[in-house]
Amino acid sequence: MRAISYGRQDISPEDIQVVIEALGDDFLTQGPRILQFEEKFADYVEAKYAVAVSNGTAALHLAAMALNVSASSNVITSPITFVASANCIKYCGGKITFADIDPKTFTLDIEAVRKLLEESPKGTYDGIIPVDFAGYACNLEEFKALAEEYGLWIIEDACHAPGGYFIDSKKKKQKCGNGAFADLAIFSFHPVKHIAAGEGGMITTNDKALYERLLSLRTHGITKEPSKLIENHGLWYHEMHELGYNYRLTDFQAALATSQLRRADEGLKRRHEIAQRYESAFKGTAVKTAEVASDVYHAYHLYLVELNNRKKVYDELRKHKIFTQVHYIPVHTQPFYRNLESKRLVFPVAETYYAKTLSLPMFPSLTDEEQDFVITKILEVAE
Repeated sequence: MRAISYGRQDISPEDIQVVIEALGDDFLTQGPRILQFEEKFADYVEAKYAVAVSNGTAALHLAAMALNVSASSNVITSPITFVASANCIKYCGGKITFADIDPKTFTLDIEAVRKLLEESPKGTYDGIIPVDFAGYACNLEEFKALAEEYGLWIIEDACHAPGGYFIDSKKKKQKCGNGAFADLAIFSFHPVKHIAAGEGGMITTNDKALYERLLSLRTHGITKEPSKLIENHGLWYHEMHELGYNYRLTDFQAALATSQLRRADEGLKRRHEIAQRYESAFKGTAVKTAEVASDVYHAYHLYLVELNNRKKVYDELRKHKIFTQVHYIPVHTQPFYRNLESKRLVFPVAETYYAKTLSLPMFPSLTDEEQDFVITKILEVAE
């Protein structure tokens, strides 16, 4: 049996063929496949606009820049996320404030955020970055109402959740990244994500002005658009209007991601089958599984369980070439962030989560035989 990791890319013969074709095109970068992918992805998440970038971190950085995050900005996010969700604000010189997570969903606790806002002078905070953690769709309708009350923007970190959704108060399906309640949303196309491009990211929005600014920031802040030029010396001429970055995606990465997108729903269906098999196997055992509300369609980037003897289970599984993972070490405990505070920050729910939770193998090409092997080895050790 092959080694089993917590996540794994699934590259089909069709994926390989489209990359070969893209490599034979006139453009390796800044070509037509980028726009094609953007349009298809926007349709998939039901947003008006999409901007492809080099990775998910770049997407977060450009989103923060587009919203004018600066040294005077203070932004709230979850401590249980990849560090990039917080780092994007630091890249712009701003301050990050953490709020605890919900003990059932492991996403940002809206009541903890509300308490922060209520106990601070008006204008203390500028924005919120909720994370669709593990693929669990945050109820952004509730966050939007809170944000409007305090004049805040929202960046939805949906890296774990393409295809996921929640049902809003009007019984309408709200897909992660559709822009109905967030100013901007971001996605990642890292190999362990639902859609693999090697590396890659996407920003979605329904705001045309933000969309156009993102296009500029992605390419050094440079424009060749005649209507935007201050001078025009000829067809070769361009102007740099602000300080941007080279955060572009290549055409062959876009080709791979577009091919992967075609079977995204198929992959989601298989992830749900795997989750249901875990659920059944662990029912009534020492392995605690996470709850999913009836109004949420989980995207299952990760399958999380809580264990009283996590390290023992983790170590034992490795002996059998089962490579589980812990997602994540609370960001506020990382030395960089700890050194920014005069006293140690304490978030009890996040820290309890970190002490017990393990990410099990969850990817569409995981076979039933492999999953049964994982389950058997866990149940042999879990206490």
